Amino acid sequence: MKIIISNITFNVEEYHQNSSSKNFLFLLHGFSGSTSDWTEIIPLLNNNFNIITVDLIGHGKSDSPVDVSLYTTQAMVEQLFKIIKKITDKKIFLAGYSMGGRVALSFAVKHKEILNGLILESSSAGIKDEKQRIERIQSDEKLAQFIENHPIEEFVDYWMNIDLFKSQKNLPKSILVKVRESKLKNNKTGLAYSLRGFGQGTMPNLLNEIKNVSIKSLLISGELDLKYSKINSELSKLFPDVQHIIIKNAGHNTHLEQPSSFADVINNFLSEF
Repeated sequence: MKIIISNITFNVEEYHQNSSSKNFLFLLHGFSGSTSDWTEIIPLLNNNFNIITVDLIGHGKSDSPVDVSLYTTQAMVEQLFKIIKKITDKKIFLAGYSMGGRVALSFAVKHKEILNGLILESSSAGIKDEKQRIERIQSDEKLAQFIENHPIEEFVDYWMNIDLFKSQKNLPKSILVKVRESKLKNNKTGLAYSLRGFGQGTMPNLLNEIKNVSIKSLLISGELDLKYSKINSELSKLFPDVQHIIIKNAGHNTHLEQPSSFADVINNFLSEF
């Protein structure tokens, strides 16, 4: 369905698996992803939960406005808040992968009162070191300009071949073709402005805020993703109530590479409620 927030149209997919249930799990995709990233996962998830997937601003079938202020942390958190309120007035469970995880964590810092639980897959809390933060802003701007000045196919082929996703080379070709086709449907403007407004360098560092996220939380990372497993190991020391699960034989995108294991971890977490 389409939800309009401040003249921006968002694509939201609903999977009402249990019409009598008031439990909602919202899923947020990563950079250059979309709601379709979760298609194979949803049937594996606890059917006592109604699943909602959202195309974040600049992604999938949602609008891609040319206004960087609409892609900032504050803007994206408030867009998500209003989307949630249009769907339910109950507390929800919120999960996000990579960039979507950064949105979810930013949301939890601001609106933990409407969350029952938080799930972050291969995500981070921003960059603490000022020098590294500035370097990341510069590299994201360079990538944004590359996206704007080249065909979308060139960006997608480049992005799918960066070192972070090297473990995906072990997946069947048919899966990689689907992933590529999905990414090609994105809007170049939306991707570029997402990097400018909500790159890891531009988002506020949340390390000092995590201690206030007093809800049950789950961190997921892949065994083959050494960088983000280390990041999440460190993050797990900051949350008041958290589990960190490392999924075997998976890299950065654990739900793509090991969908059954990913779903089991999610379902075990949800069963605690």
